[in-house]
Amino acid sequence: MTQPPEAGPRPEGGPSVAIVTGASSGLGLAATAALVRDGATVIMACRNQVKGEQALATCTGSGQAVVAELDAARPESVEAFSRWFIDRYDRLDLLINNAGVMAPPPALTADGVELQWATNHLGHFALTGLLLDRLVNTEASRVVAVSSLAAAGGRIHGYDPTSLDGYRRLAAYANSKLANLVFALELDRRLRRGGFATRAVAAHPGVTHTNLAAGIDGGLRSRAVLALSRFTTQSVTQGVQPILRAATDPAVEGAQYFGPSGWRQYRGSAVLIPVPPSATDPTQGPALWDQSVTLSGVDYLRP
Repeated sequence: MTQPPEAGPRPEGGPSVAIVTGASSGLGLAATAALVRDGATVIMACRNQVKGEQALATCTGSGQAVVAELDAARPESVEAFSRWFIDRYDRLDLLINNAGVMAPPPALTADGVELQWATNHLGHFALTGLLLDRLVNTEASRVVAVSSLAAAGGRIHGYDPTSLDGYRRLAAYANSKLANLVFALELDRRLRRGGFATRAVAAHPGVTHTNLAAGIDGGLRSRAVLALSRFTTQSVTQGVQPILRAATDPAVEGAQYFGPSGWRQYRGSAVLIPVPPSATDPTQGPALWDQSVTLSGVDYLRP
């Protein structure tokens, strides 16, 4: 991990210290670049540190950026990153939980968790808990979960992320993105109940052209999806806008969801959108939380 820059004074209207996971490309890199332009110190938490260092050069402005290694699918990496951050920074204004994989071949992590669930949800659940002290002790801090349109078709009740029986790639992806959204809503509820000022919100980028689909099978199918998406999706610059609004809009209240304004939320300007029915069952949040504590071993904001 590289030596972090000193955190300067908080930019007016924006975060002083931010973490963006999955910041070496796509939406994470676009969010990082925008925050650096606005004066923030941004920790680019990247699974591949070499790619992160290469991406660092594109982030210029009045702020600063530093690359640190984080593989959200590996608990030991999440713990090491958290210790590294806590040793160097006494505040955390913004945590953007963005890192993700989409529709890879069936695989369990070394800890026995389906790879998409481990990367997209469980690692971020643990990371948020390990950094909670920094968040709640920073005025007006915020956690942003990056979800997806796919969350509308996801399922949490009855889903076992420790089994590959009946594994379907896109269904598992949808489940993990629903978990992102439900986690954000439940996190905000627990923060409020605990009397903390930190707020949690979620956002999705609509249909945005990134390299996320490259994980579908690593071959012809993923290349075809990527080629088609160049003609049917909006740019990363457009797609990142709901994430940036969720992260920086001073009017954000928590437990909100932001996405594109256009037809079926595929593209358009960043607006407040309704939470899909798949995420409105009030029993889902507590059940997901309990399962996540069991699988990650990170326990926080208990009743």
